[in-house]
Amino acid sequence: MEQVIESQHIINENELVEPDLKANNFIGGKTEEVTLEHLKQDCIIPVFSKDNESTISHYQFVSEIQDLIETAIPSIKLTKPLIKVSHTIKGRTPSAIGKPAKDLEDDEKTIYYERCAFIFQAIGRSEIVNGDKLNLTIGGVRAYNQENLYSTKSLEKFKVFIGYQNMICTNLCISTDGFASEIKVGSVHDLKEHVLDLVQNFDASRLLGMMERMSKFKLNEQEFAHFIGKLRIYNHLDKTAKAKLPKVLITDSQINHVVRSYIKDSHFGKDENGEISLWQLYNLLTDANKASYIDNNLERNVNAYELMNELGDSLLYEDPNWFVHQFI
Repeated sequence: MEQVIESQHIINENELVEPDLKANNFIGGKTEEVTLEHLKQDCIIPVFSKDNESTISHYQFVSEIQDLIETAIPSIKLTKPLIKVSHTIKGRTPSAIGKPAKDLEDDEKTIYYERCAFIFQAIGRSEIVNGDKLNLTIGGVRAYNQENLYSTKSLEKFKVFIGYQNMICTNLCISTDGFASEIKVGSVHDLKEHVLDLVQNFDASRLLGMMERMSKFKLNEQEFAHFIGKLRIYNHLDKTAKAKLPKVLITDSQINHVVRSYIKDSHFGKDENGEISLWQLYNLLTDANKASYIDNNLERNVNAYELMNELGDSLLYEDPNWFVHQFI
């Protein structure tokens, strides 16, 4: 990709508050942590190849949202961003043609990341839910693999959320209402308008209330085992059968993680009677989801929230549910 010069909004990182360092575990998998300065100084900017028009860079995405929140909603103060990237795209300058990789100088290398995820913590905006500390969190995802960079410039796709991060396990807690799964924009200005609308319409009380409600419902060991078995069956159903059931995005390997954690997790695992609350199960699901790739992590996180509330409704109204009731 050709390197281009962008008009950059300047963020003075020295004036920003350091985040809780353990919060950087909001996503795992094959990711690495980088700084905003690294994205600004060391990474080239992909372009649409047919017309050489610049994409919105990862640096712009992160820094412009920082600026938007602090300018439009001054009651929310944000920490420095925590940024994770994956799928490194390496290149070299023309002067390094034919040169062995081991002999390349730093100024002969080019780099950008196909996928980028970030979060900001809101300073002083914490809540206690079911005994756990949750921090208000804003973040987003950009994945160039979801763009057609071999064509002319078109609308670009972004994912943005506002929700909470459980500081016991660093899992993200995101609802459907706090997640924009596909923002399509042609400019930074349009992107900021979409993000502002999402943040201003976020109903924190509803999300907190629904998560609090999860602790009111429990599954015994037999019901948990039935739930796990149905998750495994679901992944092998045909499209017609799946269409009749709530959507489930968790993978088989992540199901294994949930089972291990049910037994071994000292905070969210089963109690001495083998029982587990939906709140605990929700956190086992979101913890397992941290192994997902950046480009589908947020969708799976939201899906875990929706699934637990489906189960909660079923238990509350005694409505038979395929995932937990054995007589269905």
